[in-house]
Amino acid sequence: MRWLILLIAFQNINAQSISKLKFINEYTIPYNFQFKNTTVGGLSGIDYDAKKNVYYMISDDRSAINPARFYTAKIHFTQKGIDSVEFVNVTTLLQKNGKPYPNNLQDKFHVPDPEALRLNVATNQFIWSSEGERKIRATDTILENPAVTIISKNGKYIDTFALPKNLLMQATEKGPRVNGVFEGLTFANNYKTLYVSVEEPLYEDAERADVYDNDAYIRILKFNTATKKCIAQYAYKLDPVAHPAIPENAYKVNGIPDILYIGNNKMLVMERSFSTGNMACTIKVFETDLNNASNIINNKGMKTDKNFIPATKKLLFNFDDLGIYIDNVEGVTFGPILPNGHKTLLFVVDNNFSPLEKTQFFLFEIIP
Repeated sequence: MRWLILLIAFQNINAQSISKLKFINEYTIPYNFQFKNTTVGGLSGIDYDAKKNVYYMISDDRSAINPARFYTAKIHFTQKGIDSVEFVNVTTLLQKNGKPYPNNLQDKFHVPDPEALRLNVATNQFIWSSEGERKIRATDTILENPAVTIISKNGKYIDTFALPKNLLMQATEKGPRVNGVFEGLTFANNYKTLYVSVEEPLYEDAERADVYDNDAYIRILKFNTATKKCIAQYAYKLDPVAHPAIPENAYKVNGIPDILYIGNNKMLVMERSFSTGNMACTIKVFETDLNNASNIINNKGMKTDKNFIPATKKLLFNFDDLGIYIDNVEGVTFGPILPNGHKTLLFVVDNNFSPLEKTQFFLFEIIP
């Protein structure tokens, strides 16, 4: 017996009251799954189209395996949860010149890094985010700015949002860090507002998160979708990295891979922690409140200017509590409505196109 899925766009779902999240089930796509001559993997963002009852998932393939793209899929549910994922289309992301984005060998200065995708129901267009690039070398310096780009449903470039000056890539240690910029997107206020999260702290705001509390603040940006300009920025404090790296000085990170607006200036914020020597990731989901947070759009650096009030956060769920393998969860959207009327959340995993990682989907029930 299949669930009755109510076709309600996530902007109209009142999910302001969330007491906890209840795990339903997990579903995994086989490694190297092929669809229309592309390799399915690197799924970094997911969004639901209620009108067509399909899900859109962007791949973070930097045009290395196939041209940068997003997938359209039908996700089938039963009373036990996710039953199957059926891919129905793949769409190439196009540049302003109408051509697919290049890979590193074709044009290393304009390689995309897709991370998030959202459907604007009001305009019937998509927005997607790219983290850009920052390589500082004596003979090979690449500075490519992060971006939030508007495209049509067939992938054609339409426009971009204006980038605040503090989000410009720089050769000095100011502004964004490499691979730590725009990852999360979410619309609010009937698509009049767009929130964009920065994955890791800007150089002038804080050091990267560590295994101890070091005041690792990131920024959540608020854009007016009509003017495409940033109208506010808010501070959000990251949790410490969940586990020490092995060896101790090896790579470790905690940052924000996605956000999801739930109404009344509140959103769900997902934190993802990874440490070398630990295959699994620690994923935490917080309810975050911006109502009393300071607008820090004029704050030049939170390391020195500490006169601000950050957003508040309340832990809703730690994936570690499931006691199962959790990979690199990067995207979240609202899922189907359950027979009991409760909403659901659907998470997707970026497997980094690695045979050692998994493309997982996780379904949760929202308990009011």
